[in-house]
Amino acid sequence: MGEKGHNTNLAAEFYVLSILYRLGINAHLTLGNKKSVDIVVEKENELITIDVKGLNDTSCFPIDNWNKKNENHFLIFVSFLKRIDNPNIIPDVFIVPSLELENFHKELDGKQIIYRNPKGNRIVVEYSRLKKLGEKYKNKWDYFT
Repeated sequence: MGEKGHNTNLAAEFYVLSILYRLGINAHLTLGNKKSVDIVVEKENELITIDVKGLNDTSCFPIDNWNKKNENHFLIFVSFLKRIDNPNIIPDVFIVPSLELENFHKELDGKQIIYRNPKGNRIVVEYSRLKKLGEKYKNKWDYFT
């Protein structure tokens, strides 16, 4: 059959969906190729949208298609810690409200968690910056409960 590959983004989306279901949250996966909403959560009388970003390693999450700044929109960053092939390794998950993506953080020496390259043609979130923020965004599933 050819070389064994991994679909990191799908693995990340289904991992997030699995956690939401385990928490008893009514969540739905959206379909499409280039989408900015991967999961929709029903919470009381409102809808919450989620954009999941998956990464096999611990470098940068591309967010070039990010444009949805809204109090009910979240980005969930899933790093499989270079071990996507090992289901016994629990990935790192960071849940960031879209309105906080451009905030400046003292823990990051006054920087944002997003990074725009000097040419301006690439926007990423660095795993190391999320990690430095400690528990601020790590496993913050309570946004959805």
